[in-house]
Amino acid sequence: MHTRLYSSLTGLALAIASLTSSAAIAETSEPEWRYATTLIGEPKMPEGFEHFLYVNPEAPKGGKVRLSATGTFDSLNIVPSKGVMAIGLGLIYDTLTTPTDDEISTEYGLIADALKFPEDFSWVVYRLNPNARWHDGGQITTEDVAWSFEKQRNLNYYYRNYYDHVTDYEILSPTEIRFNFDAPGNREAPQIMGQLMVLPKHWWTATGKDGEPRDISKGTLEIPLGSGAYRVDKVEPGRSVSYQRVEDYWARDLNVNVGKNNFDQISFDYYRDDTVQLEAFKADQFDWRTEATAKNWVTAYDIPAVNRGDIVREKFPQTYRGIGLTMGFAVNVRRDIFKDRRVRRALNYALNFEELNRVLFYDLYTRIDSYFFGTELAASGLPEGRELEILKSLKAPVPDELYTVPYENPVSEDGQQERSNLRKALSLMKEAGYIQRQGKLVNKETGKPLVIEFLMNSGQYEKVALRYQASLKKIGIDLQLRTVDSAQYTNRLRSRDFDLIYTYWVQSLSPGNEQRTFWGSVSADNQVSRNYIGIKEPATDELIDIIINAKDREELTAATKALDRYLSWQQYVIPGWTSAVTFSARWDRFSHPEQLPEYAVGFPTIWWWDEEKAGKIEEAD
Repeated sequence: MHTRLYSSLTGLALAIASLTSSAAIAETSEPEWRYATTLIGEPKMPEGFEHFLYVNPEAPKGGKVRLSATGTFDSLNIVPSKGVMAIGLGLIYDTLTTPTDDEISTEYGLIADALKFPEDFSWVVYRLNPNARWHDGGQITTEDVAWSFEKQRNLNYYYRNYYDHVTDYEILSPTEIRFNFDAPGNREAPQIMGQLMVLPKHWWTATGKDGEPRDISKGTLEIPLGSGAYRVDKVEPGRSVSYQRVEDYWARDLNVNVGKNNFDQISFDYYRDDTVQLEAFKADQFDWRTEATAKNWVTAYDIPAVNRGDIVREKFPQTYRGIGLTMGFAVNVRRDIFKDRRVRRALNYALNFEELNRVLFYDLYTRIDSYFFGTELAASGLPEGRELEILKSLKAPVPDELYTVPYENPVSEDGQQERSNLRKALSLMKEAGYIQRQGKLVNKETGKPLVIEFLMNSGQYEKVALRYQASLKKIGIDLQLRTVDSAQYTNRLRSRDFDLIYTYWVQSLSPGNEQRTFWGSVSADNQVSRNYIGIKEPATDELIDIIINAKDREELTAATKALDRYLSWQQYVIPGWTSAVTFSARWDRFSHPEQLPEYAVGFPTIWWWDEEKAGKIEEAD
């Protein structure tokens, strides 16, 4: 499932796709209309509910929230793959359905007030809410939906893969549209269509302010027409963008929106350097910071504003309850040096996480050992039961160790363990065809030294990289550090011009079609897919297909564990580290519902401006 363009806290906005019905399908030839869909159990909220349980329906409207972003932007058009779009554009558009923050893989109607699909999931019909309107007052129709689908699929590499299973669509009426799928059994397919961001066909096909026809295939800084709770207000290209709440928003009082979208204004200022960004936060230039650096969390907030209580530091567990995660040093297997699994495994043996955690991370982190870390989907021990059956049924070969040795990361608690791990790393490199010559590893056949470039877009990982560089040097590998600006980093990532990067993948508890964009052969040559690694493995593709077409939760869980186990043993990622909580700091001008939702902090979506708190900060100044 794809990540939505705007998320409530980390930008890790993470929308989790889902499917099954709220009621059993009647024994008739025509499926029933459904107000909500879920992959796990039944929807929590009954049909006709007044509001989500985690919101404050009486939350006041008003005030503003200032947020930050990293890098730059050059477009307000969400469709093209090229260019860098401004953060927050999801605020101005509605989708057919919308997720909830206290259920897993569950969505409720927004532009569409209902959907229906058969038991084999071979098609879906969405019925639009007749009250759905664009900001100019025009009705949102199925013509808009169809046009939006066509443009996003044809002009964006990501959506081309994401909607690859859609064979065609039929506009049944101005309020009903049917999408047909290439095969039955894909439980996710109907709801994936609900995540479609609907764009105004009449606006994009008209003439722009410059007198020229608008072109949705190109970037633009013209403020676009939307349908959502906010509209673009002001834009400083590459520097800032702000959004204004729409007073007459058509869905303001819809049950899925009650208690949400409370701020009159939401703005984003862009920073290219994390150090400058941190200082700007402490100087009250923006309101919320998610702290990604352990040292900063421990040492950087001993300032008067924190001591007075004007800045609140808080740890939130919510954002990790509903997701899986993998993060680490990802290799580019398109490079010859990384095609050998022994080389990739050796790089893991050379990473001394325990020292990093002790010296740099203040023992705040845990090392990741799964592609679905922190969830019930993570593989452990040896394969058994249905998982073992799935692995043995694969036509493609898998590593022998997968059946006999539980996957574990190397541990270096002391110097002896570190030396042992480095010896294992060196042994693997020799097996892979490298020999030591004057303290450097060289290819035995070509005599070429082993040099790896670590590409970064900021100094955030520089201290980590320097220690990793020192460890690799001990076995003769030359790790070169290369920092570039955000635009160049993005371009090199898209052109797959890198050896090693540090990155992450966020997983839902109901994995499905997005696995193809992460690890599938179909996405390996797609410049905007998240298959940065370049994986083209038959076993991976087989396992992904089993996940997508799983008939029940048991099979989905078993197949996901099998995929996790296989990817872990392939060592495409040298695992990184994470925390079970999100470290956050905020200027204390806001309030939130007493009980936050299970799976999200909800900032700023369900928070609100608190006049009393804000006044105290102004008095202190």
